[in-house]
Amino acid sequence: MFVVLEGWACRYKILPTGTRQIMAFLMPGDACDLHVKLLAEMDHSIQAITPASVAIVSKNDMAALMQQHPNIAAAMYSAQLVDEGVMRAWIVSMGRRSSTERVAHLICELYLRARNIGLTGNGEFPLPLSQLVLADALGMTPVHINRVLKNLRLTGAMALKRGGVTLLDPVKLVQIAGFDENYLHRRLRQLP
Repeated sequence: MFVVLEGWACRYKILPTGTRQIMAFLMPGDACDLHVKLLAEMDHSIQAITPASVAIVSKNDMAALMQQHPNIAAAMYSAQLVDEGVMRAWIVSMGRRSSTERVAHLICELYLRARNIGLTGNGEFPLPLSQLVLADALGMTPVHINRVLKNLRLTGAMALKRGGVTLLDPVKLVQIAGFDENYLHRRLRQLP
């Protein structure tokens, strides 16, 4: 199992046509593939998007941690459930949200996840994702992403700058996205 300590990574698949579909972003603190040991091989790839530091936990060490420390096991299972919730939200975005709603939803999600790990301040957070990476995550072309980002800036909801995002009007961004943070299960993390 891998744990991202610093930097950003993504899960992705390459289609036979050579196009890439990003299926998840991994931020500091995110674990990759808790149960990968149960499979003969992974069905996707993981790539660093920025320079990253990653810890590797061996199969034996992970098994011992899970057996000897039930709280760690519960935290790992909770993290996996949140990952699955994020995946379901992305499927809904790809299938039913407009391109503007899709981009706004992803920005809201990444902002909350960044806030959970202390990466936000004054409505700003680092977003080290190129428009090509955003396009590959949202099933759009880079040209379309550029238009949508410009539109979100013109509505006064957010502004994208190199390496970061500023939420100019978070309420408007949430309304555009139809964002409901429930799938991130943040209340689980606030319990004693």
